[in-house]
Amino acid sequence: MIDYQAAYQQATGQPAPENAANLTPLFDAIAADQELPPRGQQSVDAGFTAHTLSDPQENPAVYRYYQWVLANCLVTHPMRELTAQLVGTAFVSANVFQTNLPQPVTLNPWQVAAMATIPLIATKAVILENNGVFVWLNHRHPTWPLIDQAGNNFNAAYCQLLPQLVARGLTVTYLGDLDSPGIQIADRVQGLLPQVAADDLFTLQAPQQVVEWLTLYGEGHTDARRTRQVTVQTPLLREELRVIHTLGNFVEQEQLITAYEAKIERWLRE
Repeated sequence: MIDYQAAYQQATGQPAPENAANLTPLFDAIAADQELPPRGQQSVDAGFTAHTLSDPQENPAVYRYYQWVLANCLVTHPMRELTAQLVGTAFVSANVFQTNLPQPVTLNPWQVAAMATIPLIATKAVILENNGVFVWLNHRHPTWPLIDQAGNNFNAAYCQLLPQLVARGLTVTYLGDLDSPGIQIADRVQGLLPQVAADDLFTLQAPQQVVEWLTLYGEGHTDARRTRQVTVQTPLLREELRVIHTLGNFVEQEQLITAYEAKIERWLRE
């Protein structure tokens, strides 16, 4: 076993950052060539925010330490992580359309019109804000009908296909980050689907559930940029935003995987 913190300090002359030990299980998994979830999930599982291991500005000291260990201690062990790089001009879903293609299915803007005649194999589907959460849940539950929102990437294919699917009778519900940007994204999704009642679209993260998750998982997640008051049109989401702003805490989707699994499974069976 490598003492990563000691190796870092000896080589750089700098002590390992606070909570560096949280990354040791991840480094050991990389050294063992284990398959890993998307980067954001790795980060949250280690006790950090989702972008800590991919954004050098999020937590610079931890990011530098992480990158140093990869480059100096684990160079012979390429990471076997599921990619979350799905942002672009595509509509990505799993187990929604009837097709012989492997799931999930990625559709470009030129395919949108033709999809109107492709049969659906699902009557319900869960829209997930974050790529990595979509990828990880699809990996863990390969038969679940899921739709990738891809964060703030409201591309043309997505904006055309999602309302089209709902018009064809697909029942959808939405799950996203419980922070100010996440609530704004949810509000835009509601704007795409005015025919869907907010109580139905957000039934899995209703205001009472949001309070519970913020209480259970929001401690230590404080960032004024992510809990500020912003403009949203949906009354239900304004209520949730008020709670986020008042408590001053946020919760990321990656923290809620276990809770999601129970709630999604129950909702799909209803």
